[in-house]
Amino acid sequence: MRLPSLRRPSPSMAVSIMALVVASTGTSYAAGLIGSDDVRNNSLTTMDIKDKTIKGRDIKNDVIGSNKIRNGSLKSRDFKAGQLPAGATGPAGPAGVGRWALVDATGAIIAQSGGFTVAAGYPAAPAAANGNVYINAGENLSNNGVIATIALQNTADLNADGILNGRQTGSDSNPEFSGEVSAAVCTPGVVNCAPAGTGNPNHLVVSPRNSDGSFTTDGARKRFYVVVTGDSSDRG
Repeated sequence: MRLPSLRRPSPSMAVSIMALVVASTGTSYAAGLIGSDDVRNNSLTTMDIKDKTIKGRDIKNDVIGSNKIRNGSLKSRDFKAGQLPAGATGPAGPAGVGRWALVDATGAIIAQSGGFTVAAGYPAAPAAANGNVYINAGENLSNNGVIATIALQNTADLNADGILNGRQTGSDSNPEFSGEVSAAVCTPGVVNCAPAGTGNPNHLVVSPRNSDGSFTTDGARKRFYVVVTGDSSDRG
């Protein structure tokens, strides 16, 4: 049996077949055959690369230098912890905005933030000073405020009635929970402080009283807190 002869394909047929092969293999062919050597240097721009497709592993070490990074474009979040050097130490802040002391019923300081000493606690003389406590603040208080408040003491029976829970009926029947207190900076001509050495603004006076304004007496004194507010940077 005689086989039919095969004719050589025309050039147009060959081109058509080649185009069909390329179209059917498409990007897989390109991905497998195109490497970095096939791309001309500086021919790719940011517009040719999809956002977020390039990772750190795609970039060769030490190929990106400071001259490749726009000034001001990096933020602190772009660096790992410890990569950025510490800045210079800033100036010291204010020395503090308040100091306090707790004074017991004998006129002694039993707790404090620091810097206070008792100059005279309920001194016997002069008589006008007997109901007061004079405290050396260790600094000039001319630019400070002074605040005092009665401190609760429900373990001392100040009126011998056997009731320490503040539930006794009647006016001023619970001296353990009540009372008055005033405080001021010792300022000659404004607030005169009698004990020797206290007549200056380094000292303050605190005067705890009963609810009717009368002096407290030994055995029935009141604890109190005193607070110095404001700048204490001049404290020695």
